[in-house]
Amino acid sequence: MSWLLEVWALTTALAAALSQYSTNGQSKWGTLPSPNLPKFLDNCSLVDDTPWGDTVPGGEPPNTGVIRYYDFSITRAYKSPDGFNKSVILINDQFPGPLIEANWGDMIQVTVTNNIDSEDEGTTLHWHGLSQKKSPWYDGVPGYTQCPIAPGSTFTYTFQADQFGSSWYHSHYSAQYNDGLYGPMIIYGPVQPSVDYDFDLGPVMISDYYHDNYYDTLVQGFKKPPIIVPLDNNLINGKGFYDCNQTASGDCLPGAGLSKFQIESGKKYRLRFINTGSLANQKVSLDNHEMTIIANDFVPVEPYTTNVVTLGAGQRTDVIVEATGSATDAVWLRAEIDMLCLNESTTYDTALAAVYYQSANTSSVPQTTGTSWESNHCRNDPLEDTVPYYPIAPPATPSTVDTVNITLGYNATGYILFFVDGSSFRADYNEPVLFLANQNVSQVYPTERNVYDFGNNTSVRMILTNTFAMQHPMHLHGHNFWVLAEGTGTWNGTITNPSNPQRRDTQILQAGSTDEPSYLVLEWELDNPGVWPLHCHMSNHASAGLVLSILEQPDSIATEMNIPAVMQQTCVDWDKFSHTNYVDQIDSGV
Repeated sequence: MSWLLEVWALTTALAAALSQYSTNGQSKWGTLPSPNLPKFLDNCSLVDDTPWGDTVPGGEPPNTGVIRYYDFSITRAYKSPDGFNKSVILINDQFPGPLIEANWGDMIQVTVTNNIDSEDEGTTLHWHGLSQKKSPWYDGVPGYTQCPIAPGSTFTYTFQADQFGSSWYHSHYSAQYNDGLYGPMIIYGPVQPSVDYDFDLGPVMISDYYHDNYYDTLVQGFKKPPIIVPLDNNLINGKGFYDCNQTASGDCLPGAGLSKFQIESGKKYRLRFINTGSLANQKVSLDNHEMTIIANDFVPVEPYTTNVVTLGAGQRTDVIVEATGSATDAVWLRAEIDMLCLNESTTYDTALAAVYYQSANTSSVPQTTGTSWESNHCRNDPLEDTVPYYPIAPPATPSTVDTVNITLGYNATGYILFFVDGSSFRADYNEPVLFLANQNVSQVYPTERNVYDFGNNTSVRMILTNTFAMQHPMHLHGHNFWVLAEGTGTWNGTITNPSNPQRRDTQILQAGSTDEPSYLVLEWELDNPGVWPLHCHMSNHASAGLVLSILEQPDSIATEMNIPAVMQQTCVDWDKFSHTNYVDQIDSGV
């Protein structure tokens, strides 16, 4: 942690001088009392005392017959999450947005109204990690499954909670979520028989943070390597500290306050770490406490203990913490940016949240010391450490194998972009790829859509290679993939834990070079007809074109998929809007 923050933390009380509304709007994240989430939500009828009954994880989700309804109004307003006043994007006047929760197998219906005060800003929402097998058109990616929700328009998403665990939802329109358009999503489901806890403290959203708006950071990043702009801060549940003396701007006031949690001695707690940030690899720890990892993304794992959790952008890890301290203890929860992975420095690389035991003074400042850690070459935990609790073996021989090369270069106008096999992705907001696939099985796609057509193959093994000196947390929509191998140089064909490799939906491809590229070997079943983005979840990298379009089962899309008419209506509304207003698509669009 920076020395400025260290001095502040040891000399200043945690009582916030700014109001909660001025920092985070109507959001209560990070305030006391701590939330205690249930083991599951009540249903009209329970089978075997749980909503999912005896449904086996790894197979088809149950059908509970329950619909969870949400209404979201998306707006812009000035807020000061760390004291610096900036225009952020709010959901129901909250930063971060409200919790979406459901039981495994429930249906979720979210009605979204775009009330952003802007002449040219559309939006969408993506439900990170859900497979969308019954509703691929509701994945929420503009230019893929819908046109953007035009200003003043309303659109309703309806989809099944087809996986369970911890995740989040966020805008997939440009780099819009950098400005706050995200929130947590918790799907309650089975817990491994060996796992037990007393209370669920809920989501712990960790986010690097810019004081500039997302559009300006993109423009700056496209002009010079390493295609990112230095970060300004790091937040936990939307709160952080910033020394207003460090800025010449008058838009900064001290006393934003930090997030707080409360626990009780002798109890066990579930914490759901979610990296909702735009760029950074985060190292998460709780002073003086071990953590037992029980899930990565939506995949339960054989529990193992650690002192530090590594999270790339978009990744989630659930842990169990035993409250072994005394009743008056107070400790820091820390999220530290791995600065070696960003090739830059920032004063505010550490986000802090105060964790108080039941009899501690909740205005006191914890005096604990952080856990040391190493960068580990910007990777996740070793593959051999993370074993899925419910084993699923990949196909012994995949139907097809593809090698994809990621490089950095300049486009014709001199902007720096990422290229995938020589092509930088760019979406067409007015012509979603899924609609094209639905209209014509032999569709020829524009090169800049980066469509990888796997035809009627049943599985694919993809070897991603990276020659850029920065990592890429690669996220695949519509699937959990197997992570077969990772490293630098040339893959020798060895698979880690071949009978039950790690599964998740986001995995870090480590930094490489032209002399020694890095590689990441993924495999998944092509069992979900649709057009699914596979992209780096560092938002600036995706904006710069690091996106693949995975086309699965095109025959089925063209002959069997009945896309609801309401999806086409998004394009009717957007066409009308975009033909009468200038839409400045500065980036790839997603």
